[in-house]
Amino acid sequence: MELSMNFIKVAILVADGFEQVEMTCPRKVLNQHGATTHVISPNKDFVKGWSHLDWGENHRVDVPLDMARAEYYDALLLPGGVMGLDALRVNQRAIDFVRAFFVAGKPVAAICHGPQILIDADVVIGRTLTSYSAIRHDLENAGAIWVDQEVVTNNGLITSRTTDDLSAFVDMMIKEFNMELHH
Repeated sequence: MELSMNFIKVAILVADGFEQVEMTCPRKVLNQHGATTHVISPNKDFVKGWSHLDWGENHRVDVPLDMARAEYYDALLLPGGVMGLDALRVNQRAIDFVRAFFVAGKPVAAICHGPQILIDADVVIGRTLTSYSAIRHDLENAGAIWVDQEVVTNNGLITSRTTDDLSAFVDMMIKEFNMELHH
């Protein structure tokens, strides 16, 4: 069954140094399914991706973070990338933006280092999730139940480990976003 995501608006929160393919691949599939996606960043015009071992491309920022409102969106995508997550985790506006999706019960998809900001948003306690293995202990110390699986869903939170799991992550994200938003 082809799932239509028309009328669904997805926020994609990134900062310089996000893992490029973890944003571009899910965004492309969301757009192909009819969703509206907005790249949101602390940057005003462009945000620079990271491609494996070096800087990637510049991507247009659709909505600067200081103008973004979580209530406008139906779902949130958090790509990984150590540098990008480090920048977001010290930005109170980014933390509040992420937390607002959980408070409203909206679906959130986070891959690789993406779940790190969930620690700062205080939304991992008691949740089963996965991530890049290097942040396992950070998540467990914050109260999460960490499992080593390619994709994990838990009450609207979809998490995945690495770019190797991108296909399973994107498939589950599409399924969960549709389920959460059409029930």
